[in-house]
Amino acid sequence: MKKLALLVSALALSGVLFSCNEKKEQAASNESVLHIQVGPSPETIDPALNSAVDGANMIIHAFEGLLKFDRDNNIVAALADKWEQSEDGLTWTFHLRDGLKWSDGSPLTAEDFVYSWRRVVDPMTAAPYGYDLMNIVVGYEEASKGDLDKLGVSAPDAQTFVIKLVNPCVYFDKIAAFATLVPVQKKTIEAAGDGWATKPESYVTDGPYYMTEFTDGAQIVFSKNPYYWDAANITFDKIVWHLIEDANTSFTAYNQDEIQLIKDVPTEEIPSLRGNPEFFVEPIMGTYYVTFNVQKKPFDDPRVRQALSLAIDRKHVATTIMQSTYAPAKNFVGPGISDAAPGTSFEDVTRQKYGDKFNIDDYASDLAKAKALLAEAGYPNGEGFPTFEYLTNDALYHKAVAEYLQAAWRELGLTMNVNIQEWKTVTADRRSGNFDTARNGWVYDWDDPSNMINLLETNNGNNDGKYSSAEFDSLVSLAKSTTDVAKHYDYLHQAEQVLLNDSAMAPIAYYNEIWMQKTNLKNTWHSPYGYWYVMYGRLEK
Repeated sequence: MKKLALLVSALALSGVLFSCNEKKEQAASNESVLHIQVGPSPETIDPALNSAVDGANMIIHAFEGLLKFDRDNNIVAALADKWEQSEDGLTWTFHLRDGLKWSDGSPLTAEDFVYSWRRVVDPMTAAPYGYDLMNIVVGYEEASKGDLDKLGVSAPDAQTFVIKLVNPCVYFDKIAAFATLVPVQKKTIEAAGDGWATKPESYVTDGPYYMTEFTDGAQIVFSKNPYYWDAANITFDKIVWHLIEDANTSFTAYNQDEIQLIKDVPTEEIPSLRGNPEFFVEPIMGTYYVTFNVQKKPFDDPRVRQALSLAIDRKHVATTIMQSTYAPAKNFVGPGISDAAPGTSFEDVTRQKYGDKFNIDDYASDLAKAKALLAEAGYPNGEGFPTFEYLTNDALYHKAVAEYLQAAWRELGLTMNVNIQEWKTVTADRRSGNFDTARNGWVYDWDDPSNMINLLETNNGNNDGKYSSAEFDSLVSLAKSTTDVAKHYDYLHQAEQVLLNDSAMAPIAYYNEIWMQKTNLKNTWHSPYGYWYVMYGRLEK
């Protein structure tokens, strides 16, 4: 197919994405093909290196781990059909299905998991999730320094994978279902090098699909994997992931029936789309926030960070700029996250214990506090404060939010320039510290507040702003090590308060997912973690 990136101008004139010949060829082959857009070119679709939702959406269709989530968000068997943990909770044993194979037809064994989990810890890989996921495994410290044999993972035989933990983990089954910890094939990665995940010949997978085309900026094509253990239940012969950065382009393609599901919808279209059966707004577990580069002055001063945070009118951003498709953030951890007692919410318990950090109905008071804090930090009315940048990409509300922040911080006497980059550049620059302030956000990988709170740990690979607090790290460590569920959550509540009081980041809004999907696209589902599962879907005539 033609490169979509080269057709944007032609699209506006002709409204055509695909040639008639291509459509005829597709019809003649009787292939079932789904066209979908969940974002632009991802920074990576290497499971160990990815930390973005768009990349993860592709990965869960190409790979499968020990366990997985079903459509009701329950943990179910995947490559492992049986598993158990020891009485002390420190040893987890997974038994793999018979006859597992890679997409190239070669056998997949428990040794592949040993290699893949060690790769996540390997300092040469620099996996963003390495510390967060694996520091609970025996031998992590030695392995993270290069002695990979010390990691507490083993394969007693070809179908048995064993993990030894330092402390019991109340949500380890959810970790075992996480996309970073899927197996990857050692021989192809070592042969192809760092670019293995961008070439169909080396992107050997173990899940429902394998890659047959990678055209950066245009599309990635997945084809059904005949060697997948559950291939009989996989419906689409192909999934075409359209790598579109511009929401207007994806919207036009959708309206011309060239794409059946799009994540990026033009914000100006949203008012007219409400009530449309093809327009979806669903809550997901996540928070939209600002990251401060605390390694740069003046953002190393918590008073400066707090001033910038308090100067944000969260209610205005969520209800006006985001058109009430998001909810204003009152704390860091938002709705949908469980607490210790069955049926309780972490957010509600926070409110009962500590109150809300941000009073969204009294912005004037917060702005006055912001000005006082900035003066206390040595920048009265912004005098002497250096010009700085806000890094973001231009999709959905991101540019509009950036322009609002520019105006809001101007009220403090500050000059902020908006630095708009393509998405994969934003994620790379954030991770490398090449920013002053930046758009950020986190959608949970599993239902435990630690999944987001732990992002700000000193050694966490997703801690883009390099925030560090000994008090915070200690509380997080206690939350990890306790076997008392009530204490686990209490330590996390305390840790969240440290973050909020220190303005380690500036929460803005709680996420909802917005997308469009054709009414004839059936039997797919969208999870509260921001993933679309389309491998069992069908297109009705």
